[in-house]
Amino acid sequence: MKKKFTEKQIHILDIAEELIAKKGYEGTSVRDICSKANINVAMISYYFGSKEKMMSYLYQYRVLKTRENFSEFADTIKEGKPEMQMREMIKYIVSQLFKYNYFHGFVTQELRHTENLKDELLDFYQLFVKKLDEVIKKGVASGVFTFTPKPEDILTMIIGSTLFVIRNKNFYELYVPSKNEEAYSKEAEKKVRMNLLLSVFAILGYAAD
Repeated sequence: MKKKFTEKQIHILDIAEELIAKKGYEGTSVRDICSKANINVAMISYYFGSKEKMMSYLYQYRVLKTRENFSEFADTIKEGKPEMQMREMIKYIVSQLFKYNYFHGFVTQELRHTENLKDELLDFYQLFVKKLDEVIKKGVASGVFTFTPKPEDILTMIIGSTLFVIRNKNFYELYVPSKNEEAYSKEAEKKVRMNLLLSVFAILGYAAD
């Protein structure tokens, strides 16, 4: 990861992310974070300025870390068949969006005001587009894929569909039977992933043997 954060900042951000994932942003206080991180409350102001600014740092940290993890992930599948690579990339993107779903409300609001968050996200999306483009071209060249859709359109479909489900739980849970929140999340993610696989491979003109 790029050296943008000190070890102390990373420690605090890891704790904050763990607590916010469990209790939500509003349900997590600065005192909760400081207590678990074993630091003085004043350290949040010293390192980040405020709880709100800390969330901006946390988002940047998460994007950088996920980008690094994706690069490593993409490297592990680069020798695989195009259809396998596409399948795994769709699964990766959907799983990451569900795993860090507690960011989405914050990000939607914060991106309107913070230019460097927009830049971090833009770089991240462009990395995905580049990898998708490589896989599409490889598939077409080998005859596995018939069509060459724009990689940015594929990414838009994947992210747009997944975020719709995440942000409209009251609608989507009508079609996903579940006993509890954890079961719903798993089933919703599975349903979205399967639908995206069908849609993307249809657009690519791929027919399994």
